[in-house]
Amino acid sequence: MPKNDRNRDQERARAELVATMLEKVKEDPYPSTTMLDLIEELLTPQETPEYVMFLLDRLRSERFPSIPMLQRMGRIAR
Repeated sequence: MPKNDRNRDQERARAELVATMLEKVKEDPYPSTTMLDLIEELLTPQETPEYVMFLLDRLRSERFPSIPMLQRMGRIAR
């Protein structure tokens, strides 16, 4: 398999994995920190705004957002 095809396949797999994990954490009232960490490791700059909006929506919807979620947002905002 040519290198360009392999890179394209790897990128497709990465993007599909990120999209699938985002769907799962959006459905989960208490998403796993491990999954959130993995999403953040795999995000591209183009995907980051969608993820940030998800976190902001989550924070806005919670009366008492968790400290770890607030800290996560602080790290991303830097």
